[in-house]
Amino acid sequence: MIGRLSGILLEKNPPQLLVDCNGVGYEVNVPMSTFYNLPGLGEKVVLLTHLTVREDAHILFGFGNAEERTVFKQLVKITGIGARTALSILSGMSVADLSHAITMQEAGRLTKIPGIGKKTAERLLLELKGKLGADLGAAGGAIHSDATSDILNALLALGYSDKEAMLAMKQVPTGTGVSDGIKLALKALSKA
Repeated sequence: MIGRLSGILLEKNPPQLLVDCNGVGYEVNVPMSTFYNLPGLGEKVVLLTHLTVREDAHILFGFGNAEERTVFKQLVKITGIGARTALSILSGMSVADLSHAITMQEAGRLTKIPGIGKKTAERLLLELKGKLGADLGAAGGAIHSDATSDILNALLALGYSDKEAMLAMKQVPTGTGVSDGIKLALKALSKA
């Protein structure tokens, strides 16, 4: 019903915003990824939105880009995943990271998000397989091999964050074996 808001940003109280659109103030809930990229108070803001209608409330969710909104809509279709949980997932990891986790079937990365347990993570992987994971392959242009997955999992097991591990993976040439790849990734991490 409401697909886009354009107005003046009046208030920022994570995760909620107040946007003035020609004299009408809309309360909008946004993921933290969108929140961090907002302009200052009193400046113009444009958000793509999704309206959730419940028996007791109409809740408006806002997103900085179409990709986030599309993923949000996919998440709320899953049984047991409500709008608040979907917002939490998008706040906990980027769309690219989520797509990667689904492609690689990494439930451990999803369980790091508050409110996502092992069963919910497994349900997400099952329900989104082929919907989100396929997008990553098309957008990234490269298919991740088993060796790449093993190297990434090894770095995560050693205690490196997802971000650190992904940055280190960029230093590993495609087609590198697991043991050599881990050595190269660790070498890249030691220089950082």
